[in-house]
Amino acid sequence: MTRPSDGLSYYRATANPSYEHPKLQGDHTCDVCVIGAGYTGLSAALELAERGYDVIVLEADVVGWGASGRNGGQICTGVSCGMEKIEKVAGREAAQKVFDISEEAKSLISSRVQTHEIECDLKWGYLHATENAGEVDALRHEVEHLEGFGAKGATFLDKQALEERLGSTRYHGGIREEGAGHLHPLNYCLGLADAATKAGAKIFEHSPALELDTGANPSAKTELGTVKAKFMVVGGNAYLGKLVKPLYQRLMPCGSFILATEPLGENRARALIAGDEAVSNTNFIVDYYRLSADHRMLFGGRCSYSTLEPKDLGAFMRPRMTNVFPELEDVKIDYAWGGYIGITMNRIPHVGRIGEKVYFAQGYSGQGVALSGMCGKLMAEAIAGQAERFDVMAQFKHQPFPGGPLRTPALVLGMLYYRLRDALG
Repeated sequence: MTRPSDGLSYYRATANPSYEHPKLQGDHTCDVCVIGAGYTGLSAALELAERGYDVIVLEADVVGWGASGRNGGQICTGVSCGMEKIEKVAGREAAQKVFDISEEAKSLISSRVQTHEIECDLKWGYLHATENAGEVDALRHEVEHLEGFGAKGATFLDKQALEERLGSTRYHGGIREEGAGHLHPLNYCLGLADAATKAGAKIFEHSPALELDTGANPSAKTELGTVKAKFMVVGGNAYLGKLVKPLYQRLMPCGSFILATEPLGENRARALIAGDEAVSNTNFIVDYYRLSADHRMLFGGRCSYSTLEPKDLGAFMRPRMTNVFPELEDVKIDYAWGGYIGITMNRIPHVGRIGEKVYFAQGYSGQGVALSGMCGKLMAEAIAGQAERFDVMAQFKHQPFPGGPLRTPALVLGMLYYRLRDALG
């Protein structure tokens, strides 16, 4: 798997000052060893440290280097596969518990931002827009379905109402959510790391785990040291690679790319998204976009399973943006970057245990900004002896991706079908 670009990330360019963490050296022992300093691992570390556990976090690069520091910053409702699928698989009662957990995932972000004074441009409001006139009735049904689970603040918008909020004629209707939104993902991640450190967790950067023992006595080996722990949390997601084979087989790294325009000015920016909401379309291959705090358009999408990154990301992504907003044809692109999200076969997060001492969560399938932090909290609860909510998310069975070493080419071919389907509406 090639390394995604990050040198031209808008998020890195506008990152808050943060702690620098040392490289692990020597032999260490602790209560919990956490693999990965992204949302999942840092959330678990923060919760555990606040409970008095001695926590060590191992990060292969720097805090937020993976998906947590380069994603679209969109805070979504529910799970990627949709609540109807969860209900079909697990039944109504279990689906309600999953939905309640996903709702808490959003409020957890809000409470952490407030409690730890994290400056991350948190905004609420989200628009789902359909390019397919035949999907409009399905969106009405989706609002009713969400309300049936107790969701509040979801409103159906017809074409005219949507165009009053979104400066594009491309869409036929949509849904507006009050309780979903967007933030600066890297600054939120750095804030979680600072909070975890202040609570007592030790974070080691540039310390990739080269070997993991996921048995009865968990341990991790790095280039210059080792960590032995009573418990382990594995939160590497799409960046874990083949370190834990059963997890690798059930996860596919999926490339997604984002551009950031030059600052547009407040008036021009608000002519595009009047209410400053996050936006996504309803295609299988999703476009997602929003405005930055300094009035840039941040436009992402172009899902890729090939792990090959285009040479000129800005040129690659610009047509997606101008298809929605032709008036941005003249704007300069200041930043463009890519990264991987982790998807599962069924688009349900993959949460579980390896033996009795190792916990993992991965495969948020595009909705990890909220769900990853919540899954980190649930793993901390389980380690502390309260596993009921963890088990709600761990009940789902996950199949390995078919094809073995050929699974990536097979998925690339499969994506051609979905691109055609989206194009034809």
